[in-house]
Amino acid sequence: QAQLTESGGGSVQAGGSLRLSCKVPEYTPPTKCMGWFRQTPGREREVIATIGSTGVEIYSHSVEGRFTISKDNAENTLDLQMTSLKPEDTAMYYCAALTPHWDCLTSLPTSSKVLYWGQGTQVTVSS
Repeated sequence: QAQLTESGGGSVQAGGSLRLSCKVPEYTPPTKCMGWFRQTPGREREVIATIGSTGVEIYSHSVEGRFTISKDNAENTLDLQMTSLKPEDTAMYYCAALTPHWDCLTSLPTSSKVLYWGQGTQVTVSS
């Protein structure tokens, strides 16, 4: 069972920045798409950004223009650079490896398309 490991969460004031990182084990089966999700208490886990094997990036409207997803294939890492953070960005953030059948070329997936999850890292933005 692949286990993704996130790091980089924490507390920041509104307008600040944070960078999340996700380590993907080398034995993780290949996938065409990786992504970041987030979840707040009482709400469903929502996708905010994905990156495909060709480098295509897709963002949710809530983070587009403020967050940037990137990956380093040599290091097996997936990052999320978050800028201009808002209190509504407060959530648990999860790294995800999508099913090989999802290519992340045209639209954002639901959590049902995720094959492997990380344990999550908390991001808290204060006003």
